[in-house]
Amino acid sequence: MLKILVMGLPGSGKTTLAKEIKKKIKCHWLNADKVRKKFKDWDFSKKGVLRQARRMRQLANKSRNKIIIADFICPYREGRKIFNPDLIIWMDTIKKGRLSTFDKTFQNPKKFDLKIKTKNLRINMSKVIKFLKKVEEKKYLKM
Repeated sequence: MLKILVMGLPGSGKTTLAKEIKKKIKCHWLNADKVRKKFKDWDFSKKGVLRQARRMRQLANKSRNKIIIADFICPYREGRKIFNPDLIIWMDTIKKGRLSTFDKTFQNPKKFDLKIKTKNLRINMSKVIKFLKKVEEKKYLKM
């Protein structure tokens, strides 16, 4: 299984990008808002956010798909460690998010595989497809 985390501040374009990726490759898509709604858990405290990271990991691990695309804020390095993605796409498109809760607490990733700096979906998908083809060449996934 290959877990790809699409992370960034609220409103950075994570869900939009993840939807487009899902259209291009066969994968299972986990959207944090849909997962929170299913579990009726809207706790955005650090404890709640880390619980969400564990929940996202559990759901990803239960999937029968070879590729998992998970889009969620994942603001803490600890949460990224909990989710344990194979690849990270960082949506670094905004400096302030829709939920101001994370503006001060968001910890930029020290390690990431692809950094997106624009909200232009056409450009971003071009970058993502090139990136995924490089990953495929390394025998991590088959598109």
